[in-house]
Amino acid sequence: MAYRGFFPAILIGLTTILVLILTSSLVISLVLTFTSFTEHSVKWLVLAIAFGTMFIGGLISGGKAKEKGLLAGALTALLFSLLTFLIQYLGYNSIFTSEQLMFHGGYLVAAALGGIVGVNLSSNNN
Repeated sequence: MAYRGFFPAILIGLTTILVLILTSSLVISLVLTFTSFTEHSVKWLVLAIAFGTMFIGGLISGGKAKEKGLLAGALTALLFSLLTFLIQYLGYNSIFTSEQLMFHGGYLVAAALGGIVGVNLSSNNN
């Protein structure tokens, strides 16, 4: 596949994150609806899925960018955090809490590590 550029790679990673998050949200909501599980009982599962999804999104953006994986993954996470902030601020009229800021900091680290791994995996394929 031809190299398309840095910014499209970030958008592909962001799209991957959004698709995976929406899909996992649907599955978890169905599990919560049709079983006796509570939100509290799946809290750690949701957190693991979120970090895994950010890692995968960073991995894909780093792999597509083929260079500067740390930057590609970090920018992917920052765009996701910006999108989340805009939805929360404009839709719910509230800003990030300190707990949410820590989560998004962790998302940044996970996506940046994914970007580093993605660049290294894409360079091994050539």
